[in-house]
Amino acid sequence: MSNLLIGFLIAAIISFLAWQVKSLNRSGAIAATLIGTVIFGLGGWQWAAILLGFFISSSILSKILREKKSSLIEKFSKGSRRDAAQVFANGGVGALLVIIHYLFPDLSWVWPAYLGSFAAVNADTWATELGVLSKKIPKLITTGETVERGTSGAITLGGTLAALSGAFFIAVLGQSPEILKYLSIPVLPTIIAILSISFAGLIGSMVDSLLGATIQAIYHCPTCNKETEQNPLHHCGTNTQLIRGLKWLNNDLVNTICGLCGALAMIAIV
Repeated sequence: MSNLLIGFLIAAIISFLAWQVKSLNRSGAIAATLIGTVIFGLGGWQWAAILLGFFISSSILSKILREKKSSLIEKFSKGSRRDAAQVFANGGVGALLVIIHYLFPDLSWVWPAYLGSFAAVNADTWATELGVLSKKIPKLITTGETVERGTSGAITLGGTLAALSGAFFIAVLGQSPEILKYLSIPVLPTIIAILSISFAGLIGSMVDSLLGATIQAIYHCPTCNKETEQNPLHHCGTNTQLIRGLKWLNNDLVNTICGLCGALAMIAIV
C-alpha cells in the first residue's frame, strides 16, 4: 500500500506539471495520475522509467514541432494537449501488463511485452511528430497512392525512420541497466534484445498505419472539403460525415491496438 501511495504522489506531481505546461488537459492529467500510480506503485522505477521516457520525449517533440503541425490541425482528431482517452490509449496496455507482473511475478514474458508496447506507441508518436519534417510526399501504406500530409495510413521514409528511432529509444532505455553493468559496448544478448524491441515497436506502428489506411473511421468536412479524423465537429465547427472505416474505430482505439501489437510481437519473439 505504501508503494501505491508513493506512486500516486509522484504521478500526481508529474501530471500536475504536465498540465501546467499544457502537455495534458485536465482529464489527461487525471488519467496520467491513475496510469502513473499503477506503474510507479506496482512496477517500480525500472518500469516507471519507460513510461517517463515515452511521455517526456513525446511531449518535447510535440512542443518543438507544434508550429510545423499547425497546418495539419484539420487532419488530426486532437491537438497537442493529451486527454484521458489518449493517455489510456498509449499507456493502458502497459499499465495492464504491470498489474499482471504484480500478480504473477514469475511470468518471464511480461517485461518484454511491456517494452514492446511502449516501443510501439513511442514509434507511432515519433513518426507522427517527426514525419512532418519529411520533404517527401506521403503514400498510403496499402496502395502506394500519394496523399496529403497528415492522412491516416500515409507513410514516408523519414516517418518510418522516425518510428524506428522512437522504438530504438525505448529499447535502449529498457536495456540501460545491462548496458551500465558492462560500461562498454553491449554484449550480444543485449544487442539482440535492443534490436528485437525496436522491431516489435516498428511492427506495432506499421499496424497503426495499416488500420489508419483501411478500417479506422475517417470523416469529411463539407465546408473545408477535407478528410479528417475529427468527429462530430471539424475544427471549423461543421458536422463531419463518415466516408470510410468503422465508426467505432477511432484514433485512440487504433493507438491502443498499436501498443497491444507491439506487446504481442515481443511475446512472439521471446
